[in-house]
Amino acid sequence: MADALMPSRTLLLVAGGWALLGAAASHVPALLPLWQGAGLAALVAACADAWLSRSTPQLRVERELAGVWPVGTWNKVTLKLHNDGGRALALDLYDDYPTSWGMQGLPHASAIAPGAYAAVTYTLCPDQRGPASFGAAHLRVRSPLRLWQRMHRLGESSSIKVFPDFSKLLGHTLSATDRRAPAAGAIRKRRRGEGTDFRQLREYRDGDSMRSIDWKATARRQKPITREYQEERDQQVVFLLDTGRRMLARDDVTTHFDHALNAVLTLGFLAQKQGDAVGLMTFGGEETRWLAPSKGRNGLDRLLAGVYDVQPAEMAPDYLQAASNLLNRLSKRAFVVIITNLRDEDDTALRSACELMSSKHLVICASLREKVMDGTRAKQVDTFASALRYSATVHYLQQRRDAIRRLGIRAERLIDITPDQLSTALVNRYLDIKESGQL
Repeated sequence: MADALMPSRTLLLVAGGWALLGAAASHVPALLPLWQGAGLAALVAACADAWLSRSTPQLRVERELAGVWPVGTWNKVTLKLHNDGGRALALDLYDDYPTSWGMQGLPHASAIAPGAYAAVTYTLCPDQRGPASFGAAHLRVRSPLRLWQRMHRLGESSSIKVFPDFSKLLGHTLSATDRRAPAAGAIRKRRRGEGTDFRQLREYRDGDSMRSIDWKATARRQKPITREYQEERDQQVVFLLDTGRRMLARDDVTTHFDHALNAVLTLGFLAQKQGDAVGLMTFGGEETRWLAPSKGRNGLDRLLAGVYDVQPAEMAPDYLQAASNLLNRLSKRAFVVIITNLRDEDDTALRSACELMSSKHLVICASLREKVMDGTRAKQVDTFASALRYSATVHYLQQRRDAIRRLGIRAERLIDITPDQLSTALVNRYLDIKESGQL
């Protein structure tokens, strides 16, 4: 597809020179014939060059890029330009990428001989998760005499998926657990005679419970034999993730929802390392997305693929409806993690939702507190405006504490925290629950 014809810099310089010659001819009549002849020659050349550039150049454009990108990192895109025509082409290359992304390396000027090709690589940095599309490339091709340039759109469109940066999430997991164990995936505390999964038979040791003795094995071996158990591995961790309007709030450049999603994937990675199944249900947005609990790396990949494009919406969450929907989907006891942003008007609805789910599941609630509130409360008050901000912040935080108190949830089942600390808090709470055997 070709767009409007545009004069090149060369043609503009010719026009400027012709205008200067005309100004001189107005003072020196002898130059008038030269000015007229130059104008006629330039006009003929421009018309002929425009005629020669009317057709679409015989160019093929191929775009090479990975199908999955991590958000917030620089990624390469390569455009290959094949000149299948009989004349050399001079052009400037642009591409149709998402305009909000960071870009380096375009436009790029290229000269391609007949039958040859050029490969142009540039880099992009996506600024948000979700699906993204590339349109046909933009080529500003110069005419044979370089007097004109015409825009052409050539090549196929491309689609990619932008995922959370899992390498950073893995780093968060290791950071959150480095005080609990030497490495993620090795955080399993076995307690003799406890747990529900049989591990092995072994000789009786002082301190073993009499209930753990295997009397048949004892009779066969003629010495006390104990059945050793370990913590149950086949457990479920299910996230109930708010996608309502409050999750659109931002701390710095990251939304509360993206912080919450990173925490979900961080704990999901650790839970599947521990042998637990991981699932998720969203609520409060335009759609309810349900991912049934699944174990292993496939379960984690399914979770990542299932939430990478979820975005919060300008809607209010319905906690009780979300709790009912989750109960209808979960048949086995699970560790349910609610992630939301609590307000004082939510206390009754959220309390009812937690009580409903707690009849069958182990439930904790993580409420995200705006980081700016903590910063405002810590600042020195030295002006009337800062005093007003401080008073309003203290009042808001007090309302928040009152709402949390009215929930009636035990302290170990509630996390009120800033978004940047959510991943570490959830990981530590999960490990506490695993080690205590509460599931």
